[in-house]
Amino acid sequence: MATYTTYTQVGQKEDVSDIIANISPFSTPCLAMFKDEKVSARTFSFLEDSLADSAVNAAVEGADASMLTLTDATERTQNTQILSKAFQVSATADAVATYGRAKETAYQLAKKLKEIKKDYERAMVGVEQAAVAGNASTARKMTSIINQMSTAVDAGSNATDALTEAKLLLAGQTAYDNGSDVDTFMIKPADAQIVAGFSAASGRNREISQGKTLVNAIDLYVSPYGEYRVVLNRELKTTHALLIDPTMFKTCTLRPFTRTLLAKNGDSDRHHIVGEVSCKHTNFADSVKITGLS
Repeated sequence: MATYTTYTQVGQKEDVSDIIANISPFSTPCLAMFKDEKVSARTFSFLEDSLADSAVNAAVEGADASMLTLTDATERTQNTQILSKAFQVSATADAVATYGRAKETAYQLAKKLKEIKKDYERAMVGVEQAAVAGNASTARKMTSIINQMSTAVDAGSNATDALTEAKLLLAGQTAYDNGSDVDTFMIKPADAQIVAGFSAASGRNREISQGKTLVNAIDLYVSPYGEYRVVLNRELKTTHALLIDPTMFKTCTLRPFTRTLLAKNGDSDRHHIVGEVSCKHTNFADSVKITGLS
């Protein structure tokens, strides 16, 4: 009698992993580093000021006080920007047994929230975006972080020059001369290889730990002007690198992100995720951007 085997068996359950691997990167360093503050209007203002340059300061004994001419602080204006995503899931899609998630709605909600975080990060550092006032047919937009940084070191006007250690040192000196306490060097992932190569210069050593591990990365760069933590950002504009003081930046929230169930439309549910947010650099001259990178 022939043996019954799986080669002829009908109705076998597929061996499908019960974990759905979401390979889309959603790391958002700026949202992780910047503190958030509440705003109460779609257009809001903030002030920035600076100290006078140092000068010879010696008064004659017994002389009258000399009155200085005071200068006004600089007023900056920023808009909020509405970020939203909507999706629709049928009742059947939520009812059937699926691999990797209990319910389709919950899975899609978590996925869309991650996508919005990426969009928010990109609006801050992935584009050179000026504020757009908006109207009934045009979306309102905030000024990007990149456009709120007035101090720049130009690596090349045609975006063909690679990042160099000399440019980083020049940016560090510029920030130091401006009185800034920058401590974070934000770069695109491709530039991590260049920064790792800084350690190959003459007279420098690479770290080898446990006898078998070669550490070929730099996560802390010590310069004559301070120590900089190296942070990779997938959403960063590819022609830029940023030397920043994260304490000088804020994310701003007018309306926190919420999910609203829209009006029923047949045998499905429609979901709308929306929030109204912005960002601000509390002193435009504080941090330094390196521009014109390849």
